[in-house]
Amino acid sequence: MTLVVHPRAVVTGAGSGLGRAFCIELSRRGARVVGADVREEGLKETAALMPGAPMETFVCDVSKRESVDALERFAQEKMGGVDLLINNAGVAVAGEMGTVSGEDWAWIVGVNLLGVAHGCEAFIPGMRRQGSGHVINVASLAGIACAPTMAPYNATKAAVIAISETLAGELEGTGVGVTVLCPSFFPTNILADSRGSDTKARGMAEKMMAKSKWTAEDVARMTLDDAAAGQLYVLPHAEGRLLWWVKRSAPQAFHHGAATVLAKLQKRMARWRFWGRG
Repeated sequence: MTLVVHPRAVVTGAGSGLGRAFCIELSRRGARVVGADVREEGLKETAALMPGAPMETFVCDVSKRESVDALERFAQEKMGGVDLLINNAGVAVAGEMGTVSGEDWAWIVGVNLLGVAHGCEAFIPGMRRQGSGHVINVASLAGIACAPTMAPYNATKAAVIAISETLAGELEGTGVGVTVLCPSFFPTNILADSRGSDTKARGMAEKMMAKSKWTAEDVARMTLDDAAAGQLYVLPHAEGRLLWWVKRSAPQAFHHGAATVLAKLQKRMARWRFWGRG
């Protein structure tokens, strides 16, 4: 087991959504937590909800390596070490290839991909030295399913999966474990600051989130349990596990089907908006 019972934990993107759920669940389990986010106000709101020990807060832009290095030093100062890093901070960009601006590409790569790389590079050396620790990287089913009109998001989340798989091999036998979370839709705040030209994709995502039976709290609990059990992959949703299996079994048919389903959903969304039901 590489995840200790009462870890000293660092959670990025802790100011809302899944990051907040991770912080609260960790506090319930007796963990000490440093929550990081680019928005101080969200961190204060999360800190006020902690059921256990007070959460230390740190304003951090994960897209900047120097900011993440400062977070690591802060965590060492406050807790004397880190047993669990949750690279959760993430953003979304939607749009067909050729329509997404270079600025939006740089933004999502900086947060979703480099943010995870910076976290791993800053915190894993300390875990190696202490001979224990665990990293949870938050990816998405989008990194496996790769639906049309979501190339920036799909690409960055697929990269998070690749980083996690690579680290799992590199850290074998060191006492440091890795878990990658690949959830489907559940209510979060990721769309609040999303960018891109594809409003249809955003509308579909909002409806799928609203219909989900899973909450951020459910996902946080399952992920922590699976990480403690040494699982590399966590796919909470049944449809996610099914899609993963189908893609591995028949990848070409899978991608053809994904395009067909998306086209049907877009037509349905257009009808809903026309009749005032969107």
